[in-house]
Amino acid sequence: MVDRLASLFEHFSLSAHTFQSGPLCGTNPVVTDVSYGQLHLIRKGSVEVWHGRIKAYRITEPSLLFYPRPLKRHFVIAQDSQAQFLCANVSFEGSDVNPIANALPDSLCLPLTSLPNCEQVLSLLFEEAEACYCGRQVLLDRLVEVFLVQLLRELMENQVIKVGMLAGLAHQNLRRAIVAMHEKPEVDWTVESLASEAHMSRSVFSNLFRETIGETPAKYLQSWRIGLVQKWLKNGMPLKLIAEEAGYKSEAALSRAFKVQSGMSPRQWLIQSRS
Repeated sequence: MVDRLASLFEHFSLSAHTFQSGPLCGTNPVVTDVSYGQLHLIRKGSVEVWHGRIKAYRITEPSLLFYPRPLKRHFVIAQDSQAQFLCANVSFEGSDVNPIANALPDSLCLPLTSLPNCEQVLSLLFEEAEACYCGRQVLLDRLVEVFLVQLLRELMENQVIKVGMLAGLAHQNLRRAIVAMHEKPEVDWTVESLASEAHMSRSVFSNLFRETIGETPAKYLQSWRIGLVQKWLKNGMPLKLIAEEAGYKSEAALSRAFKVQSGMSPRQWLIQSRS
């Protein structure tokens, strides 16, 4: 069976840090930072979630709220009542080029009952949150990370995300081609060879890929490669080696593709990213 998440996490990790475990009441603005998203697990209570002046959600049962990217919001809990929250900051390696974060909507709200395969880790997470054992912070952070991986599984299996990479990974045939690109970006992939990976004809594959992912196979492959290039640049790899690992025949070819994708050369991008 193809592991749809292995190569993603091999190249782009995620980490979590819990910062709230307990009751909230009244009106609570959420402090956001450009460097991370946030997960909120509401164990009990009634909560209104406002995105600016828009009431986005009304939560009346145990639920999760997931914000892969910063989004201004505040929570309103009914007067004279409380809601039990467990919250964590979530960092995606690669930031704005992280393919997992980019495949998720700006916000996601789901009842916990819709995630039966996450029940065990959630039970452990809530039990640890209530206790005061040594190593509590470390264990909470790791359990949130495990939960997020399981959440991605559930989103794919239940086809919650209708367009984008996760929608493609949920498709029995398309996933083969997407994983092939993730695992071997250095290969000179063509539409024909990717269609063969997916066990589909070229025309059917090309049309279905564009409808499901929202872009052509060539565009998706370029985005994946340039995301890897940006990560490797930050890690200090030489451009020549990066070009080979990312599937470009020369540094010049890489630079041209990089400029098309980001609007600047690899050197310019690296200087800007460090400023």
